[in-house]
Amino acid sequence: MLRSISLAILLTIAPASAFANSCPTQMAAIDAALPTASLSEADMAKVKELRQQGEDLHNSGDHAGSEAALGEAKQILGI
Repeated sequence: MLRSISLAILLTIAPASAFANSCPTQMAAIDAALPTASLSEADMAKVKELRQQGEDLHNSGDHAGSEAALGEAKQILGI
């Protein structure tokens, strides 16, 4: 019984830590794509805003929110 509970807790915590580690990777991908991106001024401003929002959410522990913001920025960039 204790073994099952321990396994359930581990499987619950493991995905959260995986998401936490992917945020910096996504931020780096956005940073690398920004200098060569061919975007309108409005889209460039939106990408920068979303990237900052993603970093802020990541730093506050909201990794799901960070993933969403960074994903939207990547979509605008086409990466």
